[in-house]
Amino acid sequence: MLFLTVRSEIVSHLSYIIGSKGEAFVVDPRRDCDVYSGIAQDHGIRIREIFETHRNEDYVVGSCELSRITGARIHHGPNLPWTYGETLRDGEEFSIGALKLVALHTPGHSPDSTCYVLYDRESGDDPVMVFTGDTLFVGDVGRTDFLGPDKTAMMAGKLYDSLHGKLLTLGDGVVVLPAHGYGSVCGGTIAEREISTIGAERAMNPLLKLTRDEFVTRKVGEKHETPPYFSVMERYNLEGPPIPSHLPAPPALKPDAFRAAAAGGIPIIDTRAPPAFGGAHIEGSFSLPPSRLSNAGWVAPVEKEVLLVVDDPRALDFAVRNLYRMGYTSFSGYLEGGIEAWYKGGNPLSRVHLLTCQQLTTLISSEEPPVIVDVRRYSEWDEGHIEGATHIYLGRLPERVGEIPGGKPVVLQCKTGTRSSFAASILLNAGRTRVYNLLGGIDSWKKLGYPLVKD
Repeated sequence: MLFLTVRSEIVSHLSYIIGSKGEAFVVDPRRDCDVYSGIAQDHGIRIREIFETHRNEDYVVGSCELSRITGARIHHGPNLPWTYGETLRDGEEFSIGALKLVALHTPGHSPDSTCYVLYDRESGDDPVMVFTGDTLFVGDVGRTDFLGPDKTAMMAGKLYDSLHGKLLTLGDGVVVLPAHGYGSVCGGTIAEREISTIGAERAMNPLLKLTRDEFVTRKVGEKHETPPYFSVMERYNLEGPPIPSHLPAPPALKPDAFRAAAAGGIPIIDTRAPPAFGGAHIEGSFSLPPSRLSNAGWVAPVEKEVLLVVDDPRALDFAVRNLYRMGYTSFSGYLEGGIEAWYKGGNPLSRVHLLTCQQLTTLISSEEPPVIVDVRRYSEWDEGHIEGATHIYLGRLPERVGEIPGGKPVVLQCKTGTRSSFAASILLNAGRTRVYNLLGGIDSWKKLGYPLVKD
């Protein structure tokens, strides 16, 4: 049996290709789906079926394109008005080589959520693996808030019933294969391990130890944010996304052409590291290093054009591929020669003041203490923060800039200094000037032994 996990970095997406006796299926393929057809070709197998665990919110699924390439059938769960593929029945079975796959309708994260239980008929009658989508993660379970606050409790109850009435009955030895890993916004506390078992989750997943009432209360009380691009992903993944015939190839723009494009209001995404961005960047650009490219959806509309500033060709390829997976297809170009070509052409530069934690303590004790804005997630803030800091979640910063007092230095702070670099660029774009990024963030603060407080 062939079993391979295909990982997509910035949205922590996990997809799978499984083969047996010359046939294969794919679960939750990503948009740049040539990877699956390449694997199939390398192993001499034919992709027959494509299974979606749910209508994804944070990336564009590649089912339609993969079906076009391979002729495979697409399957997804019930209760949504799909315009492509085939809707499954609960318990419907499929044979792929020596394997049997059974659809298990598990609503809760979304109305259509469906897990897929894998049996190896050459090894026995017991289930071997289950593809859990966003129903069950390693150490966590899926969000239940996507239908709105008035339906969160109802969906939480459905999720509890799906978990305890269906998934946990499969047997402790069954391997759990989720659609997302650590860092995904589709969960709150996903563990860094990618693979688990039903038994391990039963023993260690704190959400599975709650009563039904406790579980619903916990899910209703969760604080999640939903980037605006999610609504576009939901539409694409329900109706079928636009299907370019190949990955976009942004043109190289010399500084004059780049400046002219930016003058038209096209957002600039600068993927260089925070210290490099802080030292010198093009005015109006947003600091979005590779690990945080998913935050582009807060400031750059998915269906509009973007411009890129990168360090090298590898960084360009990484940015294009990952933004493409989020729905971006219109790349006006990238700055040929990078920031060096920009300033050698006599073009102006902007900067972000950079601070170490030691320097911040000095600034706090000065005659003009700064405003400290913590842009981490709510759960991170609750675990401990710098005394006197204000919490504004990163994605909400553009609409809440007015809450930050003017005329004072503003220090942006996150876990390591990466998200706060993006936050600093947001403030600069809003017209603020005395903007600082705390390099090292809370991680450095704790390593130096400085205190944290909890509300």
